[in-house]
Amino acid sequence: MRRPRASSSNRGSRAGAAPPPEAIEAGGLRALRRALPDEVILPPLALLLVAALCAAYAPSLPASLAGLQVLGPGLALALASAVAMWFNRGRAAVLAVSLLLGWAGVELARGPAGFSALAAYTAMAVLVPLNALAAFALPERGVRFRRDNRWMAVVPVELVLATWFAAAGSGRRGYALLEHWALRSPPTPLVGRIAFAAAFVAAVWRAWPRGARTHVRPLDAGLACAVVGLFLACEWASSPGIWALFLSATGLVLLLAVMQESHRLAFRDELTGLPSRRALEERLHALGAAYAVAMVDVDHFKKFNDTHGHDVGDQVLRLVAARLATVGGGGRAFRYGGEEFCVLFDGLQTEDALPHLEAIRASIETYRMAVRAQTRPQDARQGAQQRAADEAQGAAQKLLSVTVSIGLAHKVAEDGYLTPYEAIKAADQALYRAKSAGRNRISE
Repeated sequence: MRRPRASSSNRGSRAGAAPPPEAIEAGGLRALRRALPDEVILPPLALLLVAALCAAYAPSLPASLAGLQVLGPGLALALASAVAMWFNRGRAAVLAVSLLLGWAGVELARGPAGFSALAAYTAMAVLVPLNALAAFALPERGVRFRRDNRWMAVVPVELVLATWFAAAGSGRRGYALLEHWALRSPPTPLVGRIAFAAAFVAAVWRAWPRGARTHVRPLDAGLACAVVGLFLACEWASSPGIWALFLSATGLVLLLAVMQESHRLAFRDELTGLPSRRALEERLHALGAAYAVAMVDVDHFKKFNDTHGHDVGDQVLRLVAARLATVGGGGRAFRYGGEEFCVLFDGLQTEDALPHLEAIRASIETYRMAVRAQTRPQDARQGAQQRAADEAQGAAQKLLSVTVSIGLAHKVAEDGYLTPYEAIKAADQALYRAKSAGRNRISE
């Protein structure tokens, strides 16, 4: 085993010129790219794009596949409704159930062109986006806990009223109402278009990151794309093939968004944005023949919480996580638990990984963190402008410094680290040596 090596705190003094995370993340395109990761936005957009291409080049199905016009949307929307309710996702459930019932009403009323079919379509094109708008305006509270399923009762009530109107309102007054310029359809009536526009704006507003959240969640992105998919379906309602195609795509978007969100919650740490310990467990099984493991611990973290409160402690964890996420050498950081992190270097030995860890350690040490007050802007650019204004006016800021201790080990057969878990244990022991030697250093 290699003898423990400690890196003194002044080795990283050159890193003092490194810009803070707010400066790195500032900028329109870069901030947009960070807020909309490819794995979040590309899947729902790809589904809608495939549906659009199919609608353009194959607007109608062959006679042998005509049954998919009913089976496809019904199955996709039913699965999306069931999964959203099973995973207790209120907004997704409201949109999926509203879509399913609206689609069922339109299909049951199909046949010779008449009042019932027109009434069912108009009700769906107006009520479903209004339901989505209400769901986006209200806080997410699920559908199964603390009587939060009561607002889901609005959807069946709407279905009953729409059914009654379609059955009993076929007289002159009913036709006059549906022929009004605000409700005339298809395509989507004006009231429905306004409702769709409002629902989409509300979905984007709800999805856009704010506060400590820096990324758009997959479920929020999927809900916004689902509103777009439903609008396209309503615009092409006169073509049964395209109508069914976009409704199927919308159901699949909702289903995929709920599954992506569940995966995110299971494999990504909500506070720091780093992959979680469960993701680390999976990654350990895919490591190659050589790798280095680093365990990182925030020094005196309990003191931060006791002295400054848990909000400041959360800021410290996010700061350390943001720096660790930029580690070089192909390293990948994970939130291990509490104030402890793990960094994997697949294919590297300790001597190769050490410079990259030292750069991160030094950059954390030299960074002065301004405690986020209640009045501090959440937006990074506004925060930087306020700090510059405070400095110009000589205003005092409460600044804190943070340091980390790091234990480093690698897999070498003769050292006895034969499994990733044994390597993690060895890195944890090296971390203990770093703390015992005075903290703010790296030990092997």
